[in-house]
Amino acid sequence: MGENQRQFHTFRGYQMLKRDKLQLTPSMEDYLEMIYRNCKKVGYVRIYQLSDALNVQAPSATRTVQRLAKVGLVKYQKYGIIQLTKEGERIGEFLLERHLLIESFLSKLGITDTLLKDTEMIEHNISMEALESIEAFNAFLEENPEILKEYEEFKKSREL
Repeated sequence: MGENQRQFHTFRGYQMLKRDKLQLTPSMEDYLEMIYRNCKKVGYVRIYQLSDALNVQAPSATRTVQRLAKVGLVKYQKYGIIQLTKEGERIGEFLLERHLLIESFLSKLGITDTLLKDTEMIEHNISMEALESIEAFNAFLEENPEILKEYEEFKKSREL
């Protein structure tokens, strides 16, 4: 299977979770994405690492991790390590892919100074239709770099 087919399977899986009423707040999504990023590297993360990465206080990180554990997305024991469940890994993968997809799109538009802020603001409020269209548009631009180059030149000419 190609990369795009696997990715869209992940998107459909996330949609199923929405239908099953597993509602994650934007904050919970940010935590799960960061846990996934860390678990990809070493298999687990600790509260202090998570709070440092997200620039929050440890008690705040603990509360959110406990909420994620309650809905079955992470395994966590007080003062221990945090690991993803299979479901948490699946959703975490989607959240990271969604972040990277939007960040890539905005980067192609020439966004630099506010790239992370804009990505964070968009990723929690985007529809699946828009996300799938962004994925297709990114792929189109990657397969047609001359069009991206034309856009960059057009944008530069408007800034004068």
